[in-house]
Amino acid sequence: MEYINWRIHISIEEQVLHLFYQNELVKTYRVSTAKNGAGERYGSEQTPRGWHCIRAKIGKDQPLNMVFVRRRPTGEIFTPALKQQYPSRDWIITRILWLSGLERGKNRLGDVDTMNRKIYIHGSSDEAKLGQPNSHGCIQMNNHELIELFDRVPVYTKVLIE
Repeated sequence: MEYINWRIHISIEEQVLHLFYQNELVKTYRVSTAKNGAGERYGSEQTPRGWHCIRAKIGKDQPLNMVFVRRRPTGEIFTPALKQQYPSRDWIITRILWLSGLERGKNRLGDVDTMNRKIYIHGSSDEAKLGQPNSHGCIQMNNHELIELFDRVPVYTKVLIE
């Protein structure tokens, strides 16, 4: 039950992720949340608020910048040239921390279910834009820092997004 010692707090306003261990701040990371702001509805492309947990960790031991589609590694390694080749792709790279809502009717079940919306903490294809809203609802991070976070936190770690 190591997960009870860890907690993540994501501030949409500040565009940061704070990592806590036993209520002590361990590290702060710049992130990007949704361009469309905060919201819980399916199809809104907004970042859901409230209490969540990390339901699954995907991508362990994959190389930096591995591209994922439907949570599966494609074998492609993200590069600016690949981005230029597929400009409309929603890039999910390096690792995935898949979030699940914990608040029934707010971010769990029905048309507000975070897990069904496929909301992740994942690597960014445009790290220069970290610190400003730039995603389709997910929380994007620097790829090296994401690996560090991924390796530290266990499944079921609580995540507060506000």
